[in-house]
Amino acid sequence: MQRRSRIAVLAAASLLLVAGCSSGGGPAAGGGGSAGPGGRAGTASPSPSSSVVVPPAKGTVRVTGTVATGLKSPWGVAPLPGGDLLVGERDTGRIVRVAAHGGRVTGLGSVPGVAPGGEGGLLGLAVSSSFGTDHQVYAYFTTASDNRIARMIYDERRQPGNQLGAPNTIFKGIPKGRFHNGGRIAFGPDRMLYAGTGETGDKPLAQDKRSPAGKILRMTPDGEPAHGNPEPDSVVYDYGHRNVQGLAWDADKRLWASEFGQDAWDELNLIEPGRNYGWPQVEGKRKGGAVPPGYADPVLVWKPADASPSGLAYAKGSLWMASLRGQRLWRIALNGTKPVAAPQAFLTGEYGRLRTVVAAADGALWLVTGNTDGRGTPHKGDDRILRLEVS
Repeated sequence: MQRRSRIAVLAAASLLLVAGCSSGGGPAAGGGGSAGPGGRAGTASPSPSSSVVVPPAKGTVRVTGTVATGLKSPWGVAPLPGGDLLVGERDTGRIVRVAAHGGRVTGLGSVPGVAPGGEGGLLGLAVSSSFGTDHQVYAYFTTASDNRIARMIYDERRQPGNQLGAPNTIFKGIPKGRFHNGGRIAFGPDRMLYAGTGETGDKPLAQDKRSPAGKILRMTPDGEPAHGNPEPDSVVYDYGHRNVQGLAWDADKRLWASEFGQDAWDELNLIEPGRNYGWPQVEGKRKGGAVPPGYADPVLVWKPADASPSGLAYAKGSLWMASLRGQRLWRIALNGTKPVAAPQAFLTGEYGRLRTVVAAADGALWLVTGNTDGRGTPHKGDDRILRLEVS
């Protein structure tokens, strides 16, 4: 494997491009799926947006440096005000702080109750929308009995290794499994907390709206159903997912999600409240009308060997999708809800499995490798965080 900062651009002309969502049920195709600043589910937004500059069909990626090395099974990443990163290690349950300049790694402490195994452990991280005043760090993690979300006070005045307060569970009872635990969490433009979950291999759970498995959940910072959800007494925002791994909002506050498929197609979905994304009845694009109407089609699909997607970020008018099995970073340039061209692949095979990608405030990207997760081939220095300049 070559570890150079050269760019390996692979045209993906054979991929299926499907703009918007299918007909039948839910908001109109091309609508804004994320909730607005007031917390209510958004209505359709014009596409393309007149306020957003359409990116070029071809972009660039340049690795400008390695920020940190020696991380063990890194998974969740949460930028702090000022640019430093909080990084969670799936299998150790530890959270560390990585300095954006210089890369110094400082241990905050470990999250009590994490029970790693298979794809479970300490997964997504997020910092409160009011972090400057409340210093709350949120974590999605697997316990001996479930997956749950808890928040902890981060007090950097205390000694390293002892800077995390006791976890306060805000939401529990998400089914756990050896596989398909989901785990990505993020605060949206509406200041609500979103969580992507998996169906743990129990496929019917994805279609059961009473279960939080195989869903995207939307809740208040206290873990309560957010105002404007499809069902007022439920945190379920949409359903029919196999294993959501990435969440990102574009410049018009539309929510996008990357998702593991099974044998045929991985997916990039435009998320709209209340929609059914089809699993397990549908994987990838519907064919010939054989499937009953009402399922939302993905915007893009990939063969699992080329993707097996994980983290997702938005920067410079494009979505950027980290791929594990595919060992590449995909660029999806957007004009509203439609891809400008076939996706581009960068860094193919140069850094191994790619777990998480996060947008920096200046438009750069942080890219986290995932070679120590039990499925990769670690090299000296793995796992690492790279800084990328992109266009």
